[in-house]
Amino acid sequence: MNNKHVVCPVCNSVNRVPAQKIGRGALCGKCGNKLFSGKPLDLNAGNFQKHVERNDIPLVVDFWAPWCGPCKMMGPVFAQAAAQLEPNVRLAKVNTEQEQGIAGQLGIRSIPTLAVFLNGREVARQSGAMDLGNLLQWVRSHT
Repeated sequence: MNNKHVVCPVCNSVNRVPAQKIGRGALCGKCGNKLFSGKPLDLNAGNFQKHVERNDIPLVVDFWAPWCGPCKMMGPVFAQAAAQLEPNVRLAKVNTEQEQGIAGQLGIRSIPTLAVFLNGREVARQSGAMDLGNLLQWVRSHT
């Protein structure tokens, strides 16, 4: 049976889920919460690396800040994309004001910036706000 590792968005435990059951309301084996909520999750210094390195599904991260106008416009679009792309892709957000270490480590120079991570490494990056159609197309072309 083909299993995928999925990091719980609530307790950050790594779950081994049969690939065919990922889309059927899979629950965390440790805390019992749903592994997918259809919403972007907030990442921070305490859980960022685990989600990047331990998820077997692609992770798309929106690097943003609360004072950024284009980031505010893209927030609802990113949430809509999460509802459409999960459980095949995990969407997450990193507030660069609160998590300057992550932004610095990855060389995030402008916001919003989107990055796609697969198998623990960054495989694509795009700066600037996108509408839903372009966002979905960009994510699907890199995952």
